[in-house]
Amino acid sequence: MTDDAAMPIEERLVTETGVDARVAEIIEPVIQSLDMRLVRVRSSGQNGLTVQIMAERNDGTMSVEDCEAISRAISPVLDVEDPVEKAYHLEISSPGIDRPLVRKSDFVRWEGHLARCDASVLINNRKRFRGYIRDVTETGFSVERDQPAYGEENIAVIPFSALAEAKLVLTDELIRESLRADKAAKSAEAENENATGDIPEAPEAGDPA
Repeated sequence: MTDDAAMPIEERLVTETGVDARVAEIIEPVIQSLDMRLVRVRSSGQNGLTVQIMAERNDGTMSVEDCEAISRAISPVLDVEDPVEKAYHLEISSPGIDRPLVRKSDFVRWEGHLARCDASVLINNRKRFRGYIRDVTETGFSVERDQPAYGEENIAVIPFSALAEAKLVLTDELIRESLRADKAAKSAEAENENATGDIPEAPEAGDPA
């Protein structure tokens, strides 16, 4: 089984600005030290001010225990660095099924699924797209629009350099695929635990078997 710690760190295509960017800069190395990766930091006015930290393991899974581990690791660092000027509520979560797509590997993993994408520049005279992820390359991907208007291009090619935001759209197929992936990850984890369990010692000569 591949060791997560030995895997190269994949940079995010979509990053934060302002205070969220400062929080991300502080916590990302801490999250990586736990063999996990940051997905997104986002502040909102919920409960006065909530700073949501979205993260996951390299295989895309995220348990309640993982969230608790991240919270324990980053809270002291945030207390010292103090990037947020007012009191806030810290929330640690998984990306969820209709997750943001922030790395090239996300687009490879979810190719063929429905997504909403925002570009930072005009592409085919528009910046917002909804459609199926197709033809992912090193430099970008295509969106096959599911509801194109009459006379509009059905396919838009979006360079990763022009990507502002992307998020999967919740569909029945996405739910089924996510459940399959979660089941496979849990099965692999169980097999790994069994493989690394204590192996009973062989009886010495003369001892009863």
